[in-house]
Amino acid sequence: MKLLIKCIRNLLGGLIALIDLITRGRKLKRSSEQQAKVDEETKQLALYQFFACPFCIKTRRAIYKLNLPIEKRSASEGSPYREDLLIGGGRVKVPCLRIEENGNVEWLYESSDIIQYLEKRFS
Repeated sequence: MKLLIKCIRNLLGGLIALIDLITRGRKLKRSSEQQAKVDEETKQLALYQFFACPFCIKTRRAIYKLNLPIEKRSASEGSPYREDLLIGGGRVKVPCLRIEENGNVEWLYESSDIIQYLEKRFS
């Protein structure tokens, strides 16, 4: 039964991801100097996510529209990043944005909070 539920969830998540890919829209355009600065700043960010999670898709869509090259890390079972998320963030919950600034690491959960943070910082 668990296997059936997992298959249905992955199938629906894959369908949502496909629809997202088709309907994404355009990326935010910046001058090459501005984009280079953003590229440098995003090196300190990483998104922990599941591919088929609707909230992760929502977050990835915002990252795409804001034209942010943020590293995406799979927190799926068996992934080495899953343990990093558990140890660093305290729980395996996605999406989660890892923010490193001045040697301090913050773990930001909730898709709406992540999107709000990125829009405020990079718009």
